[in-house]
Amino acid sequence: MSQSALRTITAAARSGRSRIYRPAIPVLAVAALLAGCANRDSITVGAVPDDYRTNHPIVIAEKNLKIDLPVGAGDRGMTGSQRDTLLGFLDGYDKSAAPTLTISIPSGSANEIAATAAGRDFARLAIASGISRNRIVITTYQSVSAEASAPIRVAYVSVKAQTDRCGRWPEDLLQTSENKHYADFGCSYQNNLAAQMANPTDLLGPRKQTPIDAERRDVVIDGYQNAPFYSPIPATEVDY
Repeated sequence: MSQSALRTITAAARSGRSRIYRPAIPVLAVAALLAGCANRDSITVGAVPDDYRTNHPIVIAEKNLKIDLPVGAGDRGMTGSQRDTLLGFLDGYDKSAAPTLTISIPSGSANEIAATAAGRDFARLAIASGISRNRIVITTYQSVSAEASAPIRVAYVSVKAQTDRCGRWPEDLLQTSENKHYADFGCSYQNNLAAQMANPTDLLGPRKQTPIDAERRDVVIDGYQNAPFYSPIPATEVDY
C-alpha cells in the first residue's frame, strides 16, 4: 500500500468517518418479511371443510315414518304378527304432539276385502294404544295390479334427528394426494348417533332437571352409612 493511501485511511479514522460501506436491506423488503411471519397462522382449522360433523351434519326435521303390513287375500281381520309389528311401530308415536296417523288401504287388489277388515282392526288397535280417535285417518290407494295382494301402509309424521344418506364416493381414494377425509368419512357414525336420539331436542340444549326423590336419596345415604365394614383379608406367605 502506498504512503498516500495509508495517510488517507488514517485521516478518515481520526475524523470518525469510515470509507467501508455495507449493502443495506430495503425497508420495504423487511416489512414484507415481517408481515409474512405474522400471518402464517391466519388460516384456522375451522375454515377448512374437512370435519365429518361439517360434511354430515345432524339436523332436526320432520320425517315421514311408515310401515307396510302385508295382508293375505284369505285373512279375516288382523293377525297376531300384524298386531305385534304395528304395536312396535306405534311405540315411536308421540302422544303429546299427536300427529295424524294415516292408514292407507289398497283398492282394486286381490286382497281388497281382507285389507279393509284388517285396516279397521288396525284403527281399533291404535285407539286402544292411546292414540286419539280424531287423529286417525283411513284412506285408500289404487293398487297396481288386480291379481296381486297389496299391503296396508300405516304412516305418521314425527320430528327426528337425521343426516344425509351414506354411500357417496365421488373420488377414488387412490387418486387423491390431499391429506383430507374422503366424502363418506363419518357418515355412518353420524347416522347411528342420530338414530339413538330418543328426544331430538336434546341436541339443541339441555333439559330442565327433574326434582330429586328425597325418599330414595335417604335410602341410599342410609345404606351407605350403615353398610357393614369388611376388613381386608390378611396376606399370607406362600412357600414354593
